[in-house]
Amino acid sequence: MRQETAVYTHGHHPSVLRSHTWRTAANSAAYLLGELSELPPDARVLDIGCGPGTITADLAALVPHGRVTGVDRDPGVVERARAHAAGRGLANADFAVADVNALDHPDGSFDVVHAHQVLQHLADPVHALREMRRVCRPGGVVAVRDADYGAFAWFPEVPALDTWLALYRRVARANGGEPDAGRRLLSWARAAGFTDITATAATWCFATPDDRAWWSGLWAERTVSSQYATVAVAGGHTTADGLAALADGWREWSAQDDAWFLVPHGELLCRV
Repeated sequence: MRQETAVYTHGHHPSVLRSHTWRTAANSAAYLLGELSELPPDARVLDIGCGPGTITADLAALVPHGRVTGVDRDPGVVERARAHAAGRGLANADFAVADVNALDHPDGSFDVVHAHQVLQHLADPVHALREMRRVCRPGGVVAVRDADYGAFAWFPEVPALDTWLALYRRVARANGGEPDAGRRLLSWARAAGFTDITATAATWCFATPDDRAWWSGLWAERTVSSQYATVAVAGGHTTADGLAALADGWREWSAQDDAWFLVPHGELLCRV
């Protein structure tokens, strides 16, 4: 049985979970919503890498007569997801600890298999896509969405953010992942054997004062306090002082009245 070998760069520090719990089906899976409206009433959906379960819960609300299963490798975050769904009164959502490389489900178990910001953290995303295809029924859809760090753009051009981005990409690759996943999704899906693929792109944009403060604040904290900070220093990529300077750069950027940040994503709908 194949198991994941890449290190999850971000970990589950509170600064990371603030970002994850912000995600909804509307702001992170809009490309999939039209597919959900076409599903049979008893549809089954698998949400891989569900994290704290906010997207999973939204998907469950959209298929009230179906069933949505959220899975993640981290038992603690699975418990958070379970509590979130229960707090929303969703009886059609269940959660489990699982590895995308070896899903504990028979072939053709789900109408939709969804993964948001997952493939970038995997050592072998092509194998993961093959496993996602295996558990998706014929006629169903595998839906994946990943950011592309190399295409991030911002203004003003604070030099510390250039250093931050170069460092993040270096650390993520040293951990076995691919931070520029968005542009590679189509290639990976073709290598996994998919032929009926719809490829799109979408963005997050942080430009209001509140959005800038939130986005820069979580990255400033993540840069010095999360698992990313630990592995960046332990791997010899930087120092604690270097990370502190990057956190200051995030705060410098956010303080500008005309500050703007773009996060592009690749998206795929792969029909089985």
